[in-house]
Amino acid sequence: MMTNQDYYNKYLDYLQFERKLSKNTILSYQDNLNRFEAFIEGKGIKNIKRNDIEAYLKFNDKMALKSRAHYLTVVRNFYQFLVYEDLIEFNPCETIKMPKIGKTLPSYLTKNEIDKLLSFPLNTHLDYRNKAMLELLYATGIRVSELVNLKLNNINLEDDLIRVIGKGSKERISPISDICEKYLKIYLDEHRNFLLKNKTSEYVFINNFGNPISRQGFFKNLKQISKEMGIAKEISPHTLRHSYATHLLANGADLRIIQELLGHSDIVTTEIYTHLVNEKLKNDYEKHPRAKKDGN
Repeated sequence: MMTNQDYYNKYLDYLQFERKLSKNTILSYQDNLNRFEAFIEGKGIKNIKRNDIEAYLKFNDKMALKSRAHYLTVVRNFYQFLVYEDLIEFNPCETIKMPKIGKTLPSYLTKNEIDKLLSFPLNTHLDYRNKAMLELLYATGIRVSELVNLKLNNINLEDDLIRVIGKGSKERISPISDICEKYLKIYLDEHRNFLLKNKTSEYVFINNFGNPISRQGFFKNLKQISKEMGIAKEISPHTLRHSYATHLLANGADLRIIQELLGHSDIVTTEIYTHLVNEKLKNDYEKHPRAKKDGN
């Protein structure tokens, strides 16, 4: 007889080996399922009813709507998998409505803000590494996880291309700009070996201890550079990804091409950038002397 944990393990194996989701995504699902198991206190998976799921969501009522929606999505998908595998007869989440979440547009930097951010002074080996990382993020729009996991054999400076290993181990090719190629070459030729400290590594970006830089390490450096350069907006590595896509679209790039460059599996995800560009156009138009109605 299968235990609750057996059901969870079977589902997590499916996510890993068939869906080929990233390690971080699977860990997130696992954490959510652990929370669910703690709430139901060992009650059999087959015995869970709709009111149990609703009580679980109510228990997390103080969480943000987006978090509660994610919790419901994880549990719903878990049960849908069990139904598909004929392990249970029905999905208790089937008729539960997803919490309504207002759409929030992602934050991005203007061209002037990007120029300001990327103009930080270069004095140390770490400065040149950070410069290469930031130029690469803005030139390609890759995710920070893809950035820190970039390997030397993924870079082709002769053709100004990088090979990116994205979510689900999917590969894509991304062109890089001349200025990005310039600072990547300077970092690789003149500074990377100093950071390695006689170690060897297949990874491109190295920290001060000679090891591959972590996402957390890069995020910390980005926050510091942003502060030093007087960027008022809250910024993260994803802000540069949003800026890359928004600026491409604003300059006439095709949405399908942007989808491929970003590695989005669904163009609906990419369409958020049309909202950003439209919002900017609207705000710019409102500066027109006759944009406002009489009497305002």
